[in-house]
Amino acid sequence: MTGQENELRVLVVAPTGRDGLLISNPLDSNGISSFPSATAEMALVEFEAGAGALILAEEALTLPAISLWAARIAEQPSWSDFPLILLAAGGEINEESRRRMRVREPLGNLVLLERPVRPETFVSTLQAALRSRGRQYQMRDYIARNHAAEEALRRSEKLAVAGRLAASISHEINNPLASVTNLLYLIGTSSSLQEAKKHKEIAEKELARISEIVTQTLRFYREPSKPTLVFITEIVDSALILYQSKLAYAEIAIERDFRECSPIVAMAGELRQVILNLIGNALDASNPGGRLRIRVSNTREHRNGARPGVRLTVADSGSGISPEIRKTLFEPFVGTKGDTGTGLGLWISSEIVNRHSGTIQVKSSTLSQSPGTVFSVFLPLEQKAGHRSLREASMTPDGNRKDTLSDSPPEIAFPMQREMAT
Repeated sequence: MTGQENELRVLVVAPTGRDGLLISNPLDSNGISSFPSATAEMALVEFEAGAGALILAEEALTLPAISLWAARIAEQPSWSDFPLILLAAGGEINEESRRRMRVREPLGNLVLLERPVRPETFVSTLQAALRSRGRQYQMRDYIARNHAAEEALRRSEKLAVAGRLAASISHEINNPLASVTNLLYLIGTSSSLQEAKKHKEIAEKELARISEIVTQTLRFYREPSKPTLVFITEIVDSALILYQSKLAYAEIAIERDFRECSPIVAMAGELRQVILNLIGNALDASNPGGRLRIRVSNTREHRNGARPGVRLTVADSGSGISPEIRKTLFEPFVGTKGDTGTGLGLWISSEIVNRHSGTIQVKSSTLSQSPGTVFSVFLPLEQKAGHRSLREASMTPDGNRKDTLSDSPPEIAFPMQREMAT
């Protein structure tokens, strides 16, 4: 039988007398597939190949068997609640029966049937257990489909990011190349050596600019696949280089406010994607002649036990985000760019921040006297208690609470004294 065919078979452990036969006969007559095992330990081996329920005679439920099954039950995925049916001897409730009940508690979804059991009661109980197990499998498949869809969306957004970067990089490289072409022509038509040298020096600067753009681009695509020590300020600088031409064309002023900033253990490529997305969104929202302020500093997130970390704040002087959109801004397919955006960037960014045990927040104002939007990302030096830290992951190779502060827009987007209090 294949794994899928095994999913609704019933494992039977009835080692004494004719119990096994008496159990299997009514199952077979009702079209229920069963598989006998001599011990509860042997049934556990079969459980790994797939099962819909377990029927277990009480005399086979030894303490070692309870320990093994309880450990396996505790490892079930969130969608699973494997049903066990225990055939127990009848009798009055006393201290001994209560003790046995306490010992069986780790088995989880346990149904107790007293023997002798009427065949109709036995079969209907098992059919109810199998229907429940079938619904669990439906939930498993639903979760798997959702996971596959989310992965497809993530890949789609990564392709969109790559496309936007390719277009931006092409534009950034094309301008200095055009300058170099013109300078080479001027060198060839120069009337003096001094004039030719002057053109040559300008051409060398333009080529150095191209080299820097290429270096930053290669850094983006050659990020290590494991967590490493990274400086947020370095990632911000490399991202701004890729947007240099767009910033100059729109005459947007950049204000860097880089304070004392500790390195964090993180996936540099993922953080680069977050920062590129936040800066790109800020540029798209800004009007010509606007301002973009980026602040990076050490801080503590006091509402989560004063966790030490690094906070990145990106503020623009654009038109702001409406409260209706702000409420669902970190959900898939929600955006402010209409048909020009995928609506996935901030969702992906929040997922990345969550995997780093951080938080991402937004404040925005659409008031004409003080419009603007502020995004704040907090990344802890260590992950929250109870989560495996990225620092550990970096040593042993082998993920956000999203807060939308829509009710308290910044008083003014610039300067940013209080736009993102911890």
